[in-house]
Amino acid sequence: MISAQDWADTQRLWDYHQMGHTPQPCSVAIGLGSHDLGVADTAVDLYKRGLAPLLVFTGATSPTTRDRMPRGEAVHYQERALELGVPSSAVLVEPRARNTGENIRFSRELLTESGVEVSSVLLISKPYEERRAYATARKLWPEVEIVSASSPMTLQDYVDDIGDARLVIDMLVGALQRLLIYPEQGFMISQQVPADVIEAYERLCRRGFTSRLLQDG
Repeated sequence: MISAQDWADTQRLWDYHQMGHTPQPCSVAIGLGSHDLGVADTAVDLYKRGLAPLLVFTGATSPTTRDRMPRGEAVHYQERALELGVPSSAVLVEPRARNTGENIRFSRELLTESGVEVSSVLLISKPYEERRAYATARKLWPEVEIVSASSPMTLQDYVDDIGDARLVIDMLVGALQRLLIYPEQGFMISQQVPADVIEAYERLCRRGFTSRLLQDG
């Protein structure tokens, strides 16, 4: 049973995970691989709006995407972009990354090898991963400007899209835990987490929304 308090706490986490950046023209748009083809759709929309002349899709496979994306997340994103009318010359594929840090590092290496000068990045992720992606990129690529982007949707939209409310809450809780512990491990920059967000996170943990927590966290 998901209570009204659970939903209120989840909304606090959802709002915090989103950066609230306004999309603006950047050197390149990087779509981070996941189970969500909406990332590719958002990248295509930004490209067609003239906000990035080049798209990079990054990601191998994971246990959650192996069946749905057997050719790899980045390749499936590329195929989606081409279906939607993006020319192949405007898409680069990075097919090896298996986590957010590798997404950033390997994309950076690919762009350097391709001779692309980068001063700013439109970083496209799932809606609840905006802040984690931003914090990781700021740590690993501090000299470029990072603008976070995702598919514009509400928490309820996302729950409806995934079709599993408990899983969505678990994912938001897990993402918040990583924002709390990864800076100490050198994976991302540290960011201030408001007290009400911490309290919401702790209540959800006590309520058992813990399947996506790192066990040593």
